[in-house]
Amino acid sequence: MAGYIELTADNFDSTVGTGVSLVDFWAPWCGPCRMIAPVIDELATEFDGKANICKVNTDEQQDLAVKYGVRSVPTILFMKDGEIVDQVIGAQSKQALADKINAQL
Repeated sequence: MAGYIELTADNFDSTVGTGVSLVDFWAPWCGPCRMIAPVIDELATEFDGKANICKVNTDEQQDLAVKYGVRSVPTILFMKDGEIVDQVIGAQSKQALADKINAQL
């Protein structure tokens, strides 16, 4: 079973630089973040080999949160070849997230 990719400043650019990526900016204390965590895990399995499903802990990676203008969590960025192509803020349904990934594949 595939899992999501935990992003840090060290691996962010190399991971999202090619292909399609979902990047979930979250925090351990955030209720809606914990609510969608199982959805992110399911998407990581379903899109294994097709898209990068990633998470950024904003408490540990504050520089990344600042760089991408994350002001509230969860913020989910959809990236293609390193460029932001879409974004949602707040908890979303699994289908809504999958639709946004599929639109970039």
